[in-house]
Amino acid sequence: MFLNKTGSVSWLVVFLGNPGPKYACTRHNAGFMAGEALEKKLGVSISRLRFKALTAAAEIHGEKVLLMKPQTFMNLSGDAVGEAARFYRVPPEHVIVVSDEVSLPLARLRVRPKGSAGGHNGLKSIIAALGSDAFPRIRIGVGAPPHPDYDMADWVLSVFRDRDLEDMRAAADRAAEAVICYIGEGPERTMNLFNA
Repeated sequence: MFLNKTGSVSWLVVFLGNPGPKYACTRHNAGFMAGEALEKKLGVSISRLRFKALTAAAEIHGEKVLLMKPQTFMNLSGDAVGEAARFYRVPPEHVIVVSDEVSLPLARLRVRPKGSAGGHNGLKSIIAALGSDAFPRIRIGVGAPPHPDYDMADWVLSVFRDRDLEDMRAAADRAAEAVICYIGEGPERTMNLFNA
């Protein structure tokens, strides 16, 4: 069910990743993993193609929310986010972005109400599309490359295996909980609970 402009969506929750099965369970798709965890919690399916993204309408703490998994590649994520934010007139502070973060240890979460892109191309694209960096983000640590010469593109497109995959699934579940908490209880409470 989609909500019209007037009754409409008050939050966007954007899960970043690259579309297609070959990118499943890669470091860059930590955001998509969180989206899958939130789908289960809310009993929805992020499957309707709209705004260059797979989407689902949901309700969280009485708020109408559009869940989004952009189907552009990572560095064009802003195309989908900008289009949806303009359509529903959602301000940047109500656009929660869930993404991977190489500067955090594996499976660690970091919640912030705003901030720079920190070299993340998906966040750069969203900042450009919204004309602001004042949107909340939930970053999921995927760990740094094992040595300085390691190619960053190869690293973020590498697949989680074994214990790392289990830890990331647990982190994705916590990130989904953080989204629910942020919408219901605000940034301070969410940062206190999830920025361990």
